[in-house]
Amino acid sequence: MSPKGRIGLLIGAVVVAVVAFIIARPGDDNGDSSSSSSSTTPTVQEGQTTTDEAPPPKPEVTRIQTKDGVLVGDPKTIRAEKNDIVQIVVSSNIPDEMHLHGYDIEKEAGPGKPARFKFKANVEGAFELESHAAEDAGEEPLLAHLFVGPQ
Repeated sequence: MSPKGRIGLLIGAVVVAVVAFIIARPGDDNGDSSSSSSSTTPTVQEGQTTTDEAPPPKPEVTRIQTKDGVLVGDPKTIRAEKNDIVQIVVSSNIPDEMHLHGYDIEKEAGPGKPARFKFKANVEGAFELESHAAEDAGEEPLLAHLFVGPQ
C-alpha cells in the first residue's frame, strides 16, 4: 500500500472513531431528552430534601399544669388531623387522674410524675381532657379541648 493510501486509511479510521464517540457519548448538560443515556437519580436543590431522607415530623407536645387540683391558666386547644400522633403532658403537684373522653384514656399524675398521653388520633371529633381532682374540688375539670379533623 502506498503512503497516500495509508494516510487516507488512517484519516478514515479517525473519522469513524470520532463519529462513533459522538453517537455513543453520554447525554450533555443542555437537558436534551433525546440523548441515549439519562440519569435516574433525582437532583436535590439547596434547601430541599428527598422523601427518602426526610424524617417524619415529631409530634408537638402540649404541656398542661395543675396546682392543688386547679388548672393553671386557661384550657388548652389542641388541633390534630386524623392519624396524627398527639402528645400531652399534664403536671400536677397533688395525686390526680386525667381522663381524655372519646378515646377513654386515663392517666395518673402526681408530684414529680406527670401524666403522659401519646396516641394516634384515629377518631375525628371534639374531645375533652379533664382532671378528676378538679372535679372533686368542685372546680371546672376541663384541662383541654382536642379537635381532630380529617386529613
